[in-house]
Amino acid sequence: MATFGFIGTGNMGGALARAARKRLSGDEVLLANRTAAKAEALAKELDCRAVDNETAAREADYLFLGVKPQMMEEMLAGIAPVLAARKDRFLLVTMAAGLTIARIRELAGGDFPVIRIMPNTPAAIGEGMVLYALGPGVTAEEERMFLDAMAGAGRFSSLPERLIDAGSAVAGCGPAFVDLFIEALADGGVACGLPRAQAQTFAAQMVAGSARLALESGQHPGVLKDAVCSPGGTTIQGVRALEAGGFRSAVMEAVIAAYEKNGDLK
Repeated sequence: MATFGFIGTGNMGGALARAARKRLSGDEVLLANRTAAKAEALAKELDCRAVDNETAAREADYLFLGVKPQMMEEMLAGIAPVLAARKDRFLLVTMAAGLTIARIRELAGGDFPVIRIMPNTPAAIGEGMVLYALGPGVTAEEERMFLDAMAGAGRFSSLPERLIDAGSAVAGCGPAFVDLFIEALADGGVACGLPRAQAQTFAAQMVAGSARLALESGQHPGVLKDAVCSPGGTTIQGVRALEAGGFRSAVMEAVIAAYEKNGDLK
């Protein structure tokens, strides 16, 4: 198996490193972070190696660039000489919103093979929806090895790069929208007399179960919704209230706003 290096061990980088460690040995996972102590703590937890950026750039077969988009240029400038000096084959894996494969190659200083991914926070528990696009030169075998090693993060779906920002607005930003929905459901339950902790558990498990039902049944969400709405019943009255409040329109506008912001990051 190849060596996977992670530069940036924040929430997302750390989640992906944990996913990689499910399939890879400790010797095959390298962790680097601007605050070295953070990488060292995660390396101790995962029983893998904490290194500096240059070492990760020198040794990793798949090098994950897990820094914020506004920090990418400075970070890549620091490791560009190391990448340029390598004679062996390696891939860059970027998860920076708004930065294209072409831009990453430009900042890295070479026509390196790049995989662009858009993960989401549920990857931390193996339930992520990870979108990815392959840059020029990435082979089918390299794609297979990448997917095998990272399978512990959740589901993966290939997209043309031109659709990555749209997919990210749904799958990448969506957990925040769902978290707001869970919080609002719990608040409604509290308003009706439920204890806070129970209301939150009920709401979160209901969302998890409804999502699983949609995935496993393959049915359209409208069909699943109709199955809950009995004629003259309570649920359809709740749906009516949501429609009166512009619920679906508000969700659509949230996705579009996130998509448009992705465009501003380029």
